[in-house]
Amino acid sequence: MSQWLVLTLAMVAACGVVLTITVLKERRISEDDDPTETPDVIEYLTMMVGVVYAIVLGLAIAGVWEARSAAEDTVRTEAQALHEVSARARAYPAPVRDRIRSDVGTYVSYVVHKEWPVMAEKGELTDRGTALLTKVRADVTDYRPRNDFEGQSYQPLVDQVAVADGARSARADAAGSTLPGVVWFGLIIGGAISIGVMFTLQIRRSGRELLMAGLFSALIAFLLFLVWDFDAPYSRGLAAAAPFFDLFPHP
Repeated sequence: MSQWLVLTLAMVAACGVVLTITVLKERRISEDDDPTETPDVIEYLTMMVGVVYAIVLGLAIAGVWEARSAAEDTVRTEAQALHEVSARARAYPAPVRDRIRSDVGTYVSYVVHKEWPVMAEKGELTDRGTALLTKVRADVTDYRPRNDFEGQSYQPLVDQVAVADGARSARADAAGSTLPGVVWFGLIIGGAISIGVMFTLQIRRSGRELLMAGLFSALIAFLLFLVWDFDAPYSRGLAAAAPFFDLFPHP
């Protein structure tokens, strides 16, 4: 199901539930009810609930946004390091150079087309990807430079492979969900409470009140969707593999 369809359904459902409850609640109100008699303490508590939930929701959004940015940087670092390995291998003899570039290309192609779906679905990397990167490392480290020119390229190549390996490990650590389940529980319960306290203010069926109630509930649904979308950067809402395509046009 499309993420935009999920968002639309969530916002429509939130609006529908709130407006339905508002209409049904208004029908049960007696004619002598005075909507101006809402105690000031209830209005104060309603405001405080909204403020506290806004702070928690803001921190959650900031956390998943930071995780998303870190995921982009990690993939960019890995792709750039592999590109440097492929480019710096030009100092080596043709058979060695071609073997290194071929193995780098094989690894990149596997990551983009095979490992990425597995990582997005299961939140883990594959042994095959690890073996392919190990082969690239062996290609680089097993070669003995024959002269000073090749020797000057050897250590930078080894360092770039290490950078790629470190970025791959970081990608593995961030493959799953960012927020723990208890945080999600608090966000969902807090959203339900924030919407629920609106009914303590004696909302009526006037156009303005229904509009504001609907917009508020839709906003809560949108922000929760935003947190959910950013929570797993490698599987939702992020073309994190883009650096591989940029540096390796035909992986």
